[in-house]
Amino acid sequence: MRSIIEIYEPASGRVREVLAVEGRIEAPNWAPSGDWLLVNGEGRLYRVPLGQPVLELVETGAAVRCNNDHGITPDGTAIILSSHHEGEGSQIYLMPVDGGEPVKVSPEAPSWWHGISPDGRVLAYVAARGGSRVIDVYTLAPEQAEQRLTLGEGHCDGPDFSSDGTRIYYNCDRTGHAQIWVMDADGSGQRQLFEDGCVNWFPHPSPDGRHLLYLAYPPGTTGHPADLPVALVLCDPEGGNRRRVREFTGGQGTMNVPCWAPDSSAFAYVRYEPLKRDGGR
Repeated sequence: MRSIIEIYEPASGRVREVLAVEGRIEAPNWAPSGDWLLVNGEGRLYRVPLGQPVLELVETGAAVRCNNDHGITPDGTAIILSSHHEGEGSQIYLMPVDGGEPVKVSPEAPSWWHGISPDGRVLAYVAARGGSRVIDVYTLAPEQAEQRLTLGEGHCDGPDFSSDGTRIYYNCDRTGHAQIWVMDADGSGQRQLFEDGCVNWFPHPSPDGRHLLYLAYPPGTTGHPADLPVALVLCDPEGGNRRRVREFTGGQGTMNVPCWAPDSSAFAYVRYEPLKRDGGR
């Protein structure tokens, strides 16, 4: 498998290839400084400087089973990561942005991080509790117990805060297949934005509040698998004016986590190409 990290500029439609590597690289976050991306691959995290793109290993201490649910705090001082290294399922950790030993912040496993409020105080994530396999949306604020926002009405995933922190976008299959939903940050006012035949995942609002980006799978897709024909769709924050801006092979790993540039001028994602048996492209 060949992974190609790309950047798309909505205003111009320009696509820029950042880095292409053999193997599976996933889930780019854009640093608040605007000059590097954070990705994962084979259980580790990597920094990709945009000036001279290469994979630079980020030291994550004991967390060597990182998955693609990671991000950077709005002030740029810390990395939020999800890892399975303690053997109890995915847990959420914080560590300095330059690397270090992660500190666990999730109260239980399994927990997968997906978003953080604009003020950097509240984490949004998905989790299963009490031995259930049902995945719901939760939030966690400092010195408070976690808050469950969805109540088992279907598989809910991919929560990400609106630019003003008042709402949380997410995907849920409670009406039959995964569609894009939104709710107030306290879990009230849950509603589906629109309905179509595609299986829609991972909504990401732009920092300026003008756009919503999500990943569209073909009808009938179950879960969020890798290596399918997918589309990146842009729309307004209420789900109107939807337009497919990119189509390629992708899915799991393409844009599981917040991926917008801090100035909202572009977003990053990963597409995939199979390698030929002789090792060529």
